[in-house]
Amino acid sequence: MADNRGVAYMGTGKVEVQDIDYPAWEIKEGPGVPTESVGRELPHGAIVKLVATNICGSDQHMVRGRTTAPEGLILGHEITGEVVEVGPGVEFIEVGDLVSTPFNIACGRCRNCKERNTGVCLNVNPAQPGGAYGYVDMGGWIGGQAEYVMVPYADWNLLKFPDKDQAMEKILDLTMLSDIFPTGYHGAVSAGVGTGSTVYVAGAGPVGLAAAHAAQLLGAAVVIVGDANEERLEQARSFGCETLNIDKGEIPDQIEGILGVPEVDCGVDAVGFEAKGHGPDAGEEPAVVLNALMDVTRAAGRLGIPGLYVVEDPGAESDEAKEGSLALKLGAGWAKSLSFVTGQCPVMKYHRELMNAILNDRCEIAKAVNATVIRLDDAPEGYEDFDKGAAKKFVIDPHGLVAA
Repeated sequence: MADNRGVAYMGTGKVEVQDIDYPAWEIKEGPGVPTESVGRELPHGAIVKLVATNICGSDQHMVRGRTTAPEGLILGHEITGEVVEVGPGVEFIEVGDLVSTPFNIACGRCRNCKERNTGVCLNVNPAQPGGAYGYVDMGGWIGGQAEYVMVPYADWNLLKFPDKDQAMEKILDLTMLSDIFPTGYHGAVSAGVGTGSTVYVAGAGPVGLAAAHAAQLLGAAVVIVGDANEERLEQARSFGCETLNIDKGEIPDQIEGILGVPEVDCGVDAVGFEAKGHGPDAGEEPAVVLNALMDVTRAAGRLGIPGLYVVEDPGAESDEAKEGSLALKLGAGWAKSLSFVTGQCPVMKYHRELMNAILNDRCEIAKAVNATVIRLDDAPEGYEDFDKGAAKKFVIDPHGLVAA
């Protein structure tokens, strides 16, 4: 049996690389694992050797202490790797396959999975609909910022790359299929982006940059990205986006300076619940992005909301926000007949088509998000740099395969 190491959350602001158990064929007791799941057998699973696994902004929320994540939780839900073992219930995935793993854990059997709503599978988390690797309240599944990870329901969940050599040549793009690219794409699709659309993406972190690149892929005429981080705005400009700095003027005025009108067709929230108010001295205002998007999206327009919102935020500045209650100006949205789409991206709805777009040179998502490779041992520094606002998408290379 091989050794295994993984990145563990060890309390607010702290992660460390630890020796951990090699994946097992049943669920064992551990941080965040529901009692009802202990002993659940996984004959339908596959063990994946990580080729690439990424640090996500959602991970950063936990590391900042903004969730109820338990200490010792092994992080990581963006998983790309090679299958090294399969359970007796696996029919079609084979040892040696190079695969992408949706961050949503889904059974493929329940009503929601059959309706392609794999982000809210009914069978993988006894606490609530929806499961994910290495994430708070998502079923206690062990995360993939590690050397090896167990993927349940392998035939259903894993996306096999058709040509391993070609896939390795584009691995920095393909590693984005597990979450960030489909999530950004889902935000753009949910916002109604199409040929000739004008789009405002709030947030120039990796998800915002992915949403902006997805909007371009969908045919948008103009994509405007807003943020206060000039390094990240420069990254958005590097692949053809217009930008605005939310601390340097009113958003409608800046949009009007770009488009000639103070509104857009489509709005995307790629910030989520840790949003800060506009202005250099502003504090947290969890609803500020949603309220701003309602202000600048045209009547009868749509908002895609891939940014994360939580039901419990122990680090919030108000009692209401600690329970996920936001000062949302819903009347403004109602008056304009706006449509909202929220929730986890159902990755499986998009990842095959996005894989084809990558393999056929229709997009360059790794370049758009500034994919930056680090070793597993460097993960703590990666988290620290990301928290400081680095305009990078950190890709962990546990076995040196990406570097090779």
